[in-house]
Amino acid sequence: MTQGPADAATPVVSDFYDRFPYPGDPLQDGPPPGYNWRWFVDAAYSAATGSLPTARVNGEPLRILDAGCGTGVSTDYLAHLNPGAEILAVDISPGTLEVARERCRRSGAFEQAQLCIENRSLLDLAGEGPFDYINSVGVLHHLKQPEAGLRALAQLLKPGALLHLFLYADGGRWEIHRTQRVLSAIGAGTEAEGLRLGRQLMADLPAQNRLRLNYEQRWAIDCAADANFADMYLHPQETSYNLERLMAFVASADLHFAGFSNPGVWDPARLLNGELLERAQALPAEAQWRLVEDLDPDISHFEFFLSKGPVQVQRWDEDSAVLAARGCRNRCLWGWPGRALLDSDMAPLDLSAEGLSLLEALEQANPETAIGQLPLDWSDAQTASVARELQRQRVLLLRPA
Repeated sequence: MTQGPADAATPVVSDFYDRFPYPGDPLQDGPPPGYNWRWFVDAAYSAATGSLPTARVNGEPLRILDAGCGTGVSTDYLAHLNPGAEILAVDISPGTLEVARERCRRSGAFEQAQLCIENRSLLDLAGEGPFDYINSVGVLHHLKQPEAGLRALAQLLKPGALLHLFLYADGGRWEIHRTQRVLSAIGAGTEAEGLRLGRQLMADLPAQNRLRLNYEQRWAIDCAADANFADMYLHPQETSYNLERLMAFVASADLHFAGFSNPGVWDPARLLNGELLERAQALPAEAQWRLVEDLDPDISHFEFFLSKGPVQVQRWDEDSAVLAARGCRNRCLWGWPGRALLDSDMAPLDLSAEGLSLLEALEQANPETAIGQLPLDWSDAQTASVARELQRQRVLLLRPA
């Protein structure tokens, strides 16, 4: 189903992606490699709220929107990580959607979920909601009017549901913006000639030139595919943000900021220690984020969750709440079963013997078994303590009784 353009940039952006279907990840047979936990809805809700989403009633499927799916990389993961879900994936570029359908056909995504891939603008989806989860990665910053896009997505969210966004940040795109302006000034264009000239520019600049170094040290591998290079340096429509403008952007759609989906990046402990860290940690959360933004000019994007209405965060401070909760293992772990794991962010995670025992008991139990009813020869206090640590590590995902 094809809708007419609903944003001033739609025709030129659609044509651009027809020439350079993005992202340029290769197609392959079988499920996608690895995972991205932000596309596993249970893990996303747990990260944003501390709890699994509300249990489905009457067997209703989870409803997911992939708004601006491109060549289907995100759609493929959404289908495999959320089996049985009802997924609508849309994009304005017919060329990219041909790749998306082929990717999902070869991977088996159509067998994993109720998947529909359509040539539509995210601005033209009135009546398709409400959705339990909306994913829109690298899309709104390519609209002429990003605020209209955010409002359109907000109208499709269920109350309390999550929207995951990825938007460009000013600081880490300093060199990219200058390269874009150079290529525009010399009339490189946004077709094959622009691609040739862009690659020639990166090869011909002096070896110690800042733009060339930034490309070679940070982006060359990502930009090996022509579509990825074009998306970064030749795109005809792009907006980026700093934290202040980002928060104003969120407020423009009457949505609530529910946290970064890469929170470690925004932790001042990544950059400071000692007295400086103590002073930083005494600041309110948003002031800490602004401090990190100033200290790290390499941050190239924002990735975060939004909600319709404030989220209720479950803290799990009380043993009784942990013991009464139902739980499941986070499926986004490398190395399971075993103690030496990579966590959901691909960082080493060495489980304790007690943690491994609890997870093994959980795997063998009925899904409705409360944590406190698992067959473990422990005191309630020990069971709650081990479960709480696993929850903190995002290995164990909990739902309140």
